Amino acid sequence: MQRRNFVRAAAAAGTAALAGQSLHAQSTTPPAAGKEIIEWRVYEMAWGGNQGMLTTYLNESLAPALRRKGATQYQLFREYGKTDPAKLHVMIAYPDAATYVACQSLGDDSVYAVAAEAYDAVPADRPIYDRFSSWLMDAFDGMPQAVATDADAGLFELRVYQGYSEDATRRKIRMFNDHEIQIFKDTDLDAVFYGDMIAGPYRPCLVYLLQFDDMEERDANWGKFGSHPEWTRIKDLPEFANSVSNILRTFLVPA
Repeated sequence: MQRRNFVRAAAAAGTAALAGQSLHAQSTTPPAAGKEIIEWRVYEMAWGGNQGMLTTYLNESLAPALRRKGATQYQLFREYGKTDPAKLHVMIAYPDAATYVACQSLGDDSVYAVAAEAYDAVPADRPIYDRFSSWLMDAFDGMPQAVATDADAGLFELRVYQGYSEDATRRKIRMFNDHEIQIFKDTDLDAVFYGDMIAGPYRPCLVYLLQFDDMEERDANWGKFGSHPEWTRIKDLPEFANSVSNILRTFLVPA
């Protein structure tokens, strides 16, 4: 993970050198400006469903079409280990709500229509999946855009922090924006996105996705987080008390 951080730092330095005044102007923008909308889809496979066809459709038909419409990030995952029924997870980032809405209709994309012909021709008696759910998240002020997943990341951890009330989740989001995002960076808990769920099944809650080389690195970096002095200082502050009532965790690998 340190190597990936070094590569990112070098890329950022190169971009800054080229962008100059433009980057300086961006740094004066209020934190909430340019926040992305992040969609998380979960496809639950039907019994006997053709997972290979669904994977091909999602990666080779849907992903290019969404990018042509303006989506900024797209990544497909399957769950770590064997799950029954099998599930595929998709992360899609959009620059704004208007782009998200535009991406819900692909009927005007002739390239997509051709690419999706086999998928659209699946008969009713051989469905690929039962249903797919879709969550929408508003990116945090402290990380307004999702980042591209690293090519050498072999394990991802999706975490959902539920709050017992809207205020509890708001306080936990503030804890992230003011403190935890930086602690995560310090301890190599490499986030792809942080989001406030604005539509979906677990509200009120926040959601974030971390990436690692493997489970060994994951365990080591969470250990560093738990002993970080700033986390030790803030975790019991009264203003953040009872801000998380339940944590849902899913391990994923690239599909």
